[in-house]
Amino acid sequence: MKTRNEQVAGIRAGGCGAGGSRISRRAFVRGAALAAALGLAGCGAYDNSGATGGSDTSAKSGKDSVTKLTFCLDYTPNTNHTGVYVAQQKGYFADEGLEVEIVQPAEDTAEAMIGSGEAQLGVSYQDYIANVLASDSPVPVVAVAAIIQHNTSGIMSRKADGITSARGMCDHVYATWDMPIEQATIKQIVEDDGGDYSKVKMVPYSVDDEVAGLRGDMFDTVWVYEGWAVQNAALQGYDVNYFNFRDMDDVFDFYTPVIAANGDYAQQNPDVVKAFLRAVRRGYEDAIKDPEASADLLCAAVPEMDAALAKQSALFLAGQYQADAPTWGVIDADRWARYFLWLNEKGLVEKQLDTGAGWTMDYLEQ
Repeated sequence: MKTRNEQVAGIRAGGCGAGGSRISRRAFVRGAALAAALGLAGCGAYDNSGATGGSDTSAKSGKDSVTKLTFCLDYTPNTNHTGVYVAQQKGYFADEGLEVEIVQPAEDTAEAMIGSGEAQLGVSYQDYIANVLASDSPVPVVAVAAIIQHNTSGIMSRKADGITSARGMCDHVYATWDMPIEQATIKQIVEDDGGDYSKVKMVPYSVDDEVAGLRGDMFDTVWVYEGWAVQNAALQGYDVNYFNFRDMDDVFDFYTPVIAANGDYAQQNPDVVKAFLRAVRRGYEDAIKDPEASADLLCAAVPEMDAALAKQSALFLAGQYQADAPTWGVIDADRWARYFLWLNEKGLVEKQLDTGAGWTMDYLEQ
């Protein structure tokens, strides 16, 4: 299985990975790679229970016909996707007259699949959508629901090293993906915490398991998702420190991950997108109410997943999917705009973003 960096940059959330591997925010916005991917999109179907088994896109004919949709994951199936799999396993899509094929990206990104129309919907991130909007040839990718209400990523380190805030990263080794947005984020949090960014030692990120990397002294600090890597450390009985980005600066409480749609398709088929989101919302509401049972459904669809880690992650995410929002899926305009404004101010996008672009709540029924 190729890593997310290999998939996106020719070599990511947000998340976690199937089979005990992790999905990290390794593949930050990469304009050239995304532009190349948009030129020729391709997506590999993932064999899962309840999938249609075909690659037909949306098709209707007759009063009682089924609408076929392709939903592209951002990576391998993981607990971020639980609500989608629950909706499929429990027949919520069928209740809405939908037949949904869940696929995962092969060489291209989900944004490429969604933008090209090969998938009508899929999983994306606010920073990825920013890159799409700022490209010379933007494609119609728009966020229509937040999968997780707040950014649950941050920095994990060995407990024994006593790194409890960003300035503690100085004179320690950080595993970097060498991405501009990533390093701009690290620079800001370190300096805002009174540290000297130049004293953060960097090595290339080259592991598939952050806990193993810490155990092996490959690095001292690493950017992770609390819902997977921190839970993995707890399961292994490995003591770590963790602090999250949103506690240091609310600009970093951006939306990661989101459900995105092809904007043209959504405008032409609003009732279909609304129906899809109704079904998925039921799935995530189940994941909130009964995380362990929902994790069982996810593992039934993806049998190679580490069941113990999936349940541990599901228990954590149950409190994060909706968190303090009035309902699941809500995107806050101010939070969205604040992150886009930061990208503009730091010069991290090819051209200035409309801070209100790239998302809509038109299809999520409140």
